[in-house]
Amino acid sequence: MASQDWFDKDFYKTLGVSKDISEADLKKTYRKLARKYHPDSNPGDAAAEAKFKEISEAYSVLSDTEQRAEYDQIRAMGAGGARFTAPGSAGNGGFDDVFSAFNRGRGSQTADFDDIFAMFNQGGGGSFGSGRFGQPSGGFRGFGGPQKGADVTARTTLSFATAVQGETVTLQGEDGRPLKVKIPAGVKDGQKIRLRGRGRPSPDGGENGDIVVQVSVKPHPVFTRDGLNLRVTVPVTFTEAALGATIEVPTLGGDPVKLKVAAGTPSGRVLRVKGRGVTTSKGSGDLLAEVQVAVPAHLDEAAREALERFRAAEPAENPRAELLAKARA
Repeated sequence: MASQDWFDKDFYKTLGVSKDISEADLKKTYRKLARKYHPDSNPGDAAAEAKFKEISEAYSVLSDTEQRAEYDQIRAMGAGGARFTAPGSAGNGGFDDVFSAFNRGRGSQTADFDDIFAMFNQGGGGSFGSGRFGQPSGGFRGFGGPQKGADVTARTTLSFATAVQGETVTLQGEDGRPLKVKIPAGVKDGQKIRLRGRGRPSPDGGENGDIVVQVSVKPHPVFTRDGLNLRVTVPVTFTEAALGATIEVPTLGGDPVKLKVAAGTPSGRVLRVKGRGVTTSKGSGDLLAEVQVAVPAHLDEAAREALERFRAAEPAENPRAELLAKARA
């Protein structure tokens, strides 16, 4: 900020506080005002946005101990009429007033230009948002803090097993260097993983941004996700479903497990294997095996004759009778 602005602007008045306010009360006051005038709370309100910038500007100076001391000193000088004025301007408000303020009590008629320029940040490239000697202090950054670095977005495609079980994978960063990312167990298709502090650096000394990895999961030829449960469709023969049987059911990344199919099991019944689903920090799911009765596509003569004899012997029940009755109701 140019020092002339510090002469002209009363930051204490902007925030509505006294000059002896403590740092804690200053922060509390600013946060209250920032919430009130923040553009997100006042969409399309130009006056609120301008007010928000004013209070943020004031807070960025007063919240910095060195800048606040410099500001108070400049304002005290301004109260006595000191100003930057053009050469030849009338009155006592020229550079002589500023230099004389530094010469008082020194016994020297030569001003210490280092002190003057350091105070006003002249020649150092300083501006609003920069601290003493051009060091960043955050400026207009919402609540007066330094700006967080930008986030970096990345994408990765995982196998179904990797997404379920978790793994550390290597991605290529923006700079071409390898980047190791720990994939937590149970990550879902479309989920985003945030790697805090591994994004772009802050422009003014704040926190680094994050890397946000969006995950795509390839479908599995056998298993599907149902929350923390895994689902699998298991074909059984007609005789296995009708008479009962013990069958093998696959598991993800492990040996098959044996399940008992009770006699008379209908197609669509779900059998549960405890603890063989997705395991995360939030708990473990189950393996849900849905029985599907497989109808043979080809029958030899002996099999056909056996089925004909069965049809003649089976109970005279219509499995669709209840369905038809409900449809007519």
